[in-house]
Amino acid sequence: MGKRKRAVEGNGLPSQTLLDQNFNQTATFENAEHQDHRSGVVVLQIIAGTYDKILHGITATMLHEQSDAVGKNPSVEFADTFLFNAHSSAIRCLALSPPSDHDKITLASGSSDQTINLYHISARSISKRRAEMPSLAGRSIVEPPKNRELGSLQHHAASINALKFPTRSKLLSSADDSTIGVARTRDWTVLSSIKVPIPKAHRRPSGDTAPLGGAPAGVNDFAIHPSLKLMVSVSKGEKCMRLWNLVTGKKAGVLNFDKALLQEAGEGRRARGEGLRVEWNIHGEEFVVSFEKGAVVFGLVGFLDTLACIDSKPKGVIKTSPLSKIHQIHYIDGEAEKNSHANMLAVSTEDGRVVFFSTTPDDIPNQPSQIRSCPAIGQIGGAVDGSGSRVKDFEYLKVAGRRRALAASLIVTCSSDGTIGLWKLDSLKRPETIQLPDHVVNAPTGVNGEQNTQIKAKPIPQVGQLLGKYETGNRITCLKAFVMADSVEKDFDRQSLNGNVETNGHSGSWSDDNSDSA
Repeated sequence: MGKRKRAVEGNGLPSQTLLDQNFNQTATFENAEHQDHRSGVVVLQIIAGTYDKILHGITATMLHEQSDAVGKNPSVEFADTFLFNAHSSAIRCLALSPPSDHDKITLASGSSDQTINLYHISARSISKRRAEMPSLAGRSIVEPPKNRELGSLQHHAASINALKFPTRSKLLSSADDSTIGVARTRDWTVLSSIKVPIPKAHRRPSGDTAPLGGAPAGVNDFAIHPSLKLMVSVSKGEKCMRLWNLVTGKKAGVLNFDKALLQEAGEGRRARGEGLRVEWNIHGEEFVVSFEKGAVVFGLVGFLDTLACIDSKPKGVIKTSPLSKIHQIHYIDGEAEKNSHANMLAVSTEDGRVVFFSTTPDDIPNQPSQIRSCPAIGQIGGAVDGSGSRVKDFEYLKVAGRRRALAASLIVTCSSDGTIGLWKLDSLKRPETIQLPDHVVNAPTGVNGEQNTQIKAKPIPQVGQLLGKYETGNRITCLKAFVMADSVEKDFDRQSLNGNVETNGHSGSWSDDNSDSA
């Protein structure tokens, strides 16, 4: 095997002429049958946890042929990457870490069996020419060779409810034992455990599953501020939320939900009144707490640098029309959607929809109620795809403009019936173009000469297109997804264009670790 001779300039340095001429063009190799003649390929890695104790990994490959018309939706091909029994009980939550320097992402799965399983999954896609494996089920199987199991954490004594990676070096977890654990990812040592007070049960709430003689306890969810100095948590049996100082690990305050607030959020007299989900927006200026059939947006007031006088004021309430149970909430980057002045929140519902709301104060109409309602600016799913099954979880992904034909905003949804849907999100309207007067309409003058205010349910427009569906055959409880980087072989071929690697004129089998030969 001989080396390819590199062009040398007069100063003795390798010439970049070959790279400049051919980097943006299709390289010509002797083994042309392995070339990818498609103008764009985007691979999504989707991980789903199920009631059936199964951890299911799926890749969705978005293809856009050169011959396709401009504006035509890309085709989607699904393939299994892994499928196994990860726990001895139902999987309740998942978390993904930021990618490491070695193109690896840490996956954490929490279950009601009190354990947290850890895995390394590859952040790079695999070339299809050597990845597909035979299958008896008739499905495509693409197994990345670098995926491996790391071990498990067992520092909780109850079901795991939430997992978060605030940074690549820390993993936070909450459970029904009323603790929030902090683990270091370098050696997976549990550094500390924040103990959340257990509430005193004055009366058993409706739907309580606590044992006889016990009280409902446990941390439902928590959210970490982008500055990594503040954390908000919501617990079972508590009509309040707690603020935590992550610098000292101590409680910073307690904010109670009053009766009027809970009524505006759709919590009736017999409702539990506890927060189920909590999430910060992109810039940390506000956060949202979701209940069973509604959510409340809070604005942050105080000095975040010193954590002094931290307080939160409700600025808007979110309820779907028609009214439906809320399962998941996520903020959407308004700047990525060319909507820099808008805070957009997406919620998944029991009737199979993902509804988008604007939480910008200028978009919220004036109402006589104590808390103003945030307007709905669009939705996907529901009766459009014909399923109507509840959306248990979803993920928002932004495909950058590196592939112009495939640049888009994507929503990955999962339903309890085992269906995973991939949606392309259309551009949402800017705040100044949202038609708000139809949401709040002044009724004609009544008998006593008083003007009554009625809120009409305006049809919410569809703002997405379904690209593809995949039937997993399992009841899905949680989902995570990310956009995979280019395959190692593509980067290897780019390096060969610069003459930095050995080649024998064939693009045969490359090494898995992408080691270059001198």
